[in-house]
Amino acid sequence: MRCAISSLVLVAGVVLACAPVASADPTAAPPEVPLDPSRVTFVDNPWLVDPQPMNIESWSRNGDGLVVNFTSGVPDCYAVHADVTETPDTVTVELRGGSPPEAVGRICILLAVMGSLDVPLQSPLGDRQVLDKLR
Repeated sequence: MRCAISSLVLVAGVVLACAPVASADPTAAPPEVPLDPSRVTFVDNPWLVDPQPMNIESWSRNGDGLVVNFTSGVPDCYAVHADVTETPDTVTVELRGGSPPEAVGRICILLAVMGSLDVPLQSPLGDRQVLDKLR
């Protein structure tokens, strides 16, 4: 996995944090995994403040639908939004994260949350390939 230095964190010394860098291969797909009920379910919020691209770590089937998995902050302070492009062969998801409008100016804890988001589809997922627009 390639990484880019994204920030410095001071925790009992200096630690370099590493964030995944998007692959140059447009057909790279996140892995399919079983549904994980321990993940925090986020609600799609198209009104993000300062939206930033987010990587989809994995995805799951939910009946004929799709659930994408990611790491974010607590839902009171962080929100996500997914744009979907569907073709007969693929479902491409562009995931963005940011602050919900009601959290602007709020003091928030910095806690990593394993999250998931139900992604509405126009047609059942079937055997179409799921792609992350960032990969």
